[in-house]
Amino acid sequence: MPEQDPTDPPSPSDAPDADSAPPRGGTTARGVLAEAAAAARKAGTTAPGSAGGSPWGQPQPVPPLWADRVWPLTTDGAPRRVLIAAAGAGVVGATTLATDQLGLGALLATTAVTLAALATRPSPPKPRQLLFAALTVALAGVAAVRAADWLVGLCLLAALGTGILAVTAGRTWTGLLLGLLSPLTAPIRTATWTARGSARFKRHGFGRALAIGAISAALLVVFGALFAGADPVFAGLVGDLLPRPEPGPGVGRVILFTLVTGVTLVAATLAHQAPDFDALAPAKRRTRPRLEWAVPLTALNLLFACFVGVQLVVLADGDRYVRRTAGLTYADYARQGFWQLLAVTVLTLLVVAVVIRVAARETGGDRTALRALLGLLCLLAVLVVASALRRMWLYEDAYGFTRLRVLVQAVELWLGVVFALIAAAGVRIEAPWLPRAVLATGALTLLALAAINPDGFIADRNIARYQDSGRIDVEYLSGLSADAVPALERLPEPLRACALDPVLYRLPPEEAWYSANLARSRAREATIGTCD
Repeated sequence: MPEQDPTDPPSPSDAPDADSAPPRGGTTARGVLAEAAAAARKAGTTAPGSAGGSPWGQPQPVPPLWADRVWPLTTDGAPRRVLIAAAGAGVVGATTLATDQLGLGALLATTAVTLAALATRPSPPKPRQLLFAALTVALAGVAAVRAADWLVGLCLLAALGTGILAVTAGRTWTGLLLGLLSPLTAPIRTATWTARGSARFKRHGFGRALAIGAISAALLVVFGALFAGADPVFAGLVGDLLPRPEPGPGVGRVILFTLVTGVTLVAATLAHQAPDFDALAPAKRRTRPRLEWAVPLTALNLLFACFVGVQLVVLADGDRYVRRTAGLTYADYARQGFWQLLAVTVLTLLVVAVVIRVAARETGGDRTALRALLGLLCLLAVLVVASALRRMWLYEDAYGFTRLRVLVQAVELWLGVVFALIAAAGVRIEAPWLPRAVLATGALTLLALAAINPDGFIADRNIARYQDSGRIDVEYLSGLSADAVPALERLPEPLRACALDPVLYRLPPEEAWYSANLARSRAREATIGTCD
């Protein structure tokens, strides 16, 4: 399908018919059944195996979950290269993922799954798929660099989303959002596709070879790990190449192999039989004349302009103006305003989406008015975002930096980027790249947050605040991750020991190579003091 404006999708009459659409991934089973059902209706009977059959001979059609033009069924089986790549990814996941500490193994397993899904496609991946694949690998790589569980968890969750987008390749908001949910409905397709491919594998003798290789690898991993735990000399020879022996190591590794292989097969199914959820984008609704949307939008722009003007006055006069007019300290003023401004930012995005959806753009005057009013609103919204960020910074400077406050600032900053993207898209009104750009910049914002090391940044700013005011929350700092250790070492004793010792005690004494983490490795070099 050609690129479409996500806000102006094609009407159903413009979309190709299901019967005329070329089948993807092989002959469609539903098309065969439809022909059989039509022939049976001419003969006065019901086609065997059709959805309309029933034990009483009365046709009871069951509507399919997805139409053929959206996600056609296929009678093909999974190619050999897909099965081999999925098994290889499963072996990588089983040998590199640790159940207690995530580290380098998360990066290796994610890379293996992504490569197995995209590199086995019959056609090269599209640039947008490669972009989301690169974001997936980068987000998973945070587990090898940062130790903060909350940050690593957010990055892995985002990596799951970008990985799904890499194999589904949607363009519109409908295609992208339904694509994120597609793994929920893909397992049945995956099982059928894999079973057909495995049967073909078996006929050619490759199934036996694959089984022999998998069994051999599993035996080497399990017994090698047990021998390493039983004999220090043997352990010195193999080093940390094998997983450490623990209760039921074979069962855990088999479970990991099964899970990673299954995830890889689902991803490969989506990559080979990519659903076209963009075809389900809602048809263009009846637009409203200029007066109906221009007047409310102009009023909202005036309100935003008044607020921004007040912010400029406050910025110029500072604390004295706030005390004189509101009776608040500057810190209290900042605390009361941030969350409201965050809500304003989100609601403004909804207003922009509605206006783009209903505004008429048939004439040159309509398009000019839409560009001018939305462009001004986006500019004012960016200034509101800047005001919100400044308020939170002042509030943190007075009361201390926390993970929640830093994370919310990152979200607000991303919303400011979204407004800038909307303003850029408004130049030509149509912007098929906008939905993908919004999601990609969200992933990039999370990577930028990981790059600044939020736990280390929080510790550093709180220590700077202590040096200026003499106030510090040592208990909160002691709950940070190993990412904060370099900053905590700058505290004077005994504050250093009180903040640093709990962090170091939570670290594992040593780690295998597959759970290696840069922050934890550096933190082990710190010395433990005495907290009075």
